Amino acid sequence: MKHLGNMILVINPGSTSTKVAVFEGEKCMVSKTIRHFIDDLVHYPDIISQYEFRKDVIIGTLELENVDLSEIKIVMGRGGLTYPLKSGVYEVDNRMITHVRKGILGQHASNLGPILAQAIAHEIKGAKAYIADPVVTDEMDELARVSGHPRFERRSIFHALNQKAIARLHAKSLNKPYDQLNLIVVHMGGGVSVGAHQGGRVIDVNNALDGEGPFSPERSGTLPVGQIIDACFSGNFTIDEIRQMVVGEGGMVAYLFTNNMADIVNDAEKGEKKSKFYVDAFVYQVAKAIGEMATVLKGNVHAIILTGGVAYNNSIVDMLKARTSFIAPIAVYPGEDEMGAMAMNARFILSGELKPQKYPH
Repeated sequence: MKHLGNMILVINPGSTSTKVAVFEGEKCMVSKTIRHFIDDLVHYPDIISQYEFRKDVIIGTLELENVDLSEIKIVMGRGGLTYPLKSGVYEVDNRMITHVRKGILGQHASNLGPILAQAIAHEIKGAKAYIADPVVTDEMDELARVSGHPRFERRSIFHALNQKAIARLHAKSLNKPYDQLNLIVVHMGGGVSVGAHQGGRVIDVNNALDGEGPFSPERSGTLPVGQIIDACFSGNFTIDEIRQMVVGEGGMVAYLFTNNMADIVNDAEKGEKKSKFYVDAFVYQVAKAIGEMATVLKGNVHAIILTGGVAYNNSIVDMLKARTSFIAPIAVYPGEDEMGAMAMNARFILSGELKPQKYPH
């Protein structure tokens, strides 16, 4: 595979898989999802200790695809739970690696992203490792951080990579700079995040990871605090069971025992009353969150953007339009192309459109 020497390697680790892709310009030359068997992973005490195993598997896969590693200039890893960062592309350095290894904001498969990117880049002469818009991207206004009690502060944890990429894509379709638009971006996947984008910054967004905003296929969203306190001290649940109620076994999983929104909507359209009720409730909560963000932007909203896997469902999109189109025009970009979004950021570096930032010290 002979190319121009400006190729981009993208790495996106999951709990039991690693996605890799090689791009030349906008063209994806190789795209693979490497499945990791439980028998292989059981030998490792935690996700971080898997990095050498995964690195070897990635390099072996690229060799099988006849990828010449010497032609790769940028290795882009999925950004993990790093120190909270402003939006942008960051060069992976040793401090970042220390933070994701320790799990300063928690352990997650994406913490392997910068570790794998740096390790592979070190084996390629002239290559550099970066991350872009990790889930802890934080551009919130100070007012938005206020929770109601000084012991607690609202945190920015959301689908930053996809929200930012889709917002820039929509701005490009309008032939306007992203930083001159006010947008409400709604990512609807396993979790739901609703962000207010003002002047190129996400000034407010719900914490989509651990319990804020609309419920989703597998997350509870905001719950009544008093009832949560009672459940925590009832003696009936462990801390892990409470966490699972919020993330993993909340939302549609708790109500309907499935996280498959396509099946749920299909059942609702066939007249299954329980499914229809919770589809209506989902749309109601998402629409309400959009309305909240419209007030953050003082009603000056250029567009509402619907994205994520659930946005493939025309019924949900139509229901959301019926509730929110009075606020602003609605654009739909279904799905979530994390690999393409990371490659896009790498292209911006190669072209000089984006200047890589230094991880804070």
